[in-house]
Amino acid sequence: MNRCIISWNALIFVALGALSVPVWAQDAPVPQSQNEAAAGGRNFPIGTLRGKFMVVNAPEIQLDGQPERLSPGARIRSAQHMLVTPASLTGQNLLVNYTRDAAGLVREVWILTPEEAQAKRETAEKPLLNFWPFVADTGPRDDGKTPFDQLPRYGQ
Repeated sequence: MNRCIISWNALIFVALGALSVPVWAQDAPVPQSQNEAAAGGRNFPIGTLRGKFMVVNAPEIQLDGQPERLSPGARIRSAQHMLVTPASLTGQNLLVNYTRDAAGLVREVWILTPEEAQAKRETAEKPLLNFWPFVADTGPRDDGKTPFDQLPRYGQ
């Protein structure tokens, strides 16, 4: 006794219809990427930055000589596009492309091949967005030794 209401032909027709690509998606524009792919490298998302990267003691890192921090769940990819643990890179100074999360922590890191390193990076000199945390703090830093009466006051 067959209790199936839907025939097999109807089920196959629905499954094939779900797997086909809609017409509007066939002409969708390819997302733009940086120019490393034109030089024989990988495609990196728009807004990635380039810098010299060194793991001090994970999650503590240095980017261009400045102390930074990896975000929780940060991913580091080698030149062969394989995941690498931060502990295996401790003390190595590498040229990388990286992105930041909304809190300003380093979220994704790609170790560059020599071909990718030669390609000029269009966002290496300027940030993606012109507000904190995407703009590097190049102003004076407080070392904690400034006397209280010499600190700037409100309104100055």
